[in-house]
Parts: sequence; structure tokens; C-alpha cells
Amino acid sequence: MTKKRWIVLILITVAAAIVGKSYYDTNVFKTAHVSFATEELPSNTSIRMLQISDLHNKQFGESNEPLLHAAEEADPDMIVVTGDLIDESTSSMEPVLHLMEKLTGVTEKIYFVTGNHEWDNPHKETLLNGLKERGITVLGNTHTQVEIDGAVINLVGLDDHYTNHHNLIRAFQGINEEHYTILLSHAPLIVENKTAARADLILSGHTHGGQIRLPFIGGIVSPGEGFFPRYDKGTYRSVSGSRLYIDSGLGTSVIPVRFLNQSQMTVVTVEAEE
Repeated sequence: MTKKRWIVLILITVAAAIVGKSYYDTNVFKTAHVSFATEELPSNTSIRMLQISDLHNKQFGESNEPLLHAAEEADPDMIVVTGDLIDESTSSMEPVLHLMEKLTGVTEKIYFVTGNHEWDNPHKETLLNGLKERGITVLGNTHTQVEIDGAVINLVGLDDHYTNHHNLIRAFQGINEEHYTILLSHAPLIVENKTAARADLILSGHTHGGQIRLPFIGGIVSPGEGFFPRYDKGTYRSVSGSRLYIDSGLGTSVIPVRFLNQSQMTVVTVEAEE
């Protein structure tokens, strides 16, 4: 075989590998796991949350059955949805409402905050009303207390920060800061706000992990941060000591491709520090 044919063969092989990896990362999801320890929970207690983010109305199999099965396997105490269940162009809310209704069979404790795509969608109220009708708590610049086996946490939920619908003062008003506090904010840049720093843990999405990642570089681009974002996916610690976890999400936007960045949801465990 000539040198030219070898080069062509190598290029075809590399292209096929990239296409195959992109298809896998985009259409086959995983369940990631992350844990945080705190002295603010009673000894030998923990709270197990399933974080779902940035679905963008994507379907994984028929009626999202694989996603539902994975949620059941995760066995969470509660589910938190950190925005962009739908895309800005989604016209029918039925697929995601069907998914969310099925998830109430996994746990009745489900909490939702809006992302930028909810606010950009003209059918937003249909979605929000549908969630409420199914017993899902929509935290729009409010907070609540959640008790799991004697462990109590504050759960604060912001309307989308990226589109400037958040109100941190209202969200934290009257909160009991003796309890461990988790802030749900679709956009992670909220971590740089002093009021948000009152939270012990911030759970975000929005970035899609950069959606396309490069070895040794990470995410290529993120809304609000531009190219090579500082916050793209994973765990960060703010100057105040708050922890930020960014889930890279399940769906895509702009282009329907992920690369070196598999679709995912995350089991987030907060446990008593020994």
C-alpha cells in the first residue's frame, strides 16, 4: 500500500472514531456520582439527590424509559431539576411532562428551577403549570425546608440568572441558616454573587460541560463565559467556601453534538462528616 493510501486510511479511521464517539456521547447517557460532607447534618445521616439538568426535550429511547430506569436505580431521596427541561423551540410539553409524572413514582420530592430556555419559550406557563399539577415543586426565587430521615436542609431555588430573572434577596429571605443550604441555580456564574455565597452547596447546569471538549483543554465554549470557560463542569470551591457542582446535562443546544463529554445526570450525596 502506498504512503498516500495509508494516510487516507488513517484519516478515514480517525474521522469514523470521532463520529462514533460523538454519537455515543450524545445519545448514551451515564449516571455520575459526587459527594459532599458537612457538620450540619446529624451523625450517620445523608441526603441522596438525583440532579437532572439541560434535557432540552431530548428522548432517550421510547418514552425515556432508559432514563426512568436509571432514576429508579439511583434510588434518590429527592430529585432536583436545574433548568432547561425544554428547548426554546419546543412546542409540545407532553414528552417532558410525561417524564416528570413518571419520575414522581421514583420520589414525591421533586424540585424544579427554570433555565434560560424556559424563559425563551412562549409555552413556558404550560410547562410550569403542568409541573405543579403533577405535584412538582417549582422554586421560583423561594426556599423550602426538606427533611430526610431526621436530616433537615434548606433548598433555595432561583429563577434563571443568565436571563436576569433571579432574585437572591427574596429567595433567601427568612431562611434558617442553622441548616445546611443548597442553592439550585441553572447558571453557575451565580457563584460569584455574595448573597449566593450564603449557600453551602450550589447545584447548576447550563454549560453542557462545554458540549464539545478537547483533551487537556476542557470545554470549548459556554453561554455567558465565552470560549474556554472557567466554570464548565464538575466541582469548584468559591472564595467564601461554598461548593459549586455543575452537571454537564443530558441534552444539547445550537448543535446536536457532544464530544468527549457524555450525556449524564448526577447522584449528589450530602452526608454527615465523621
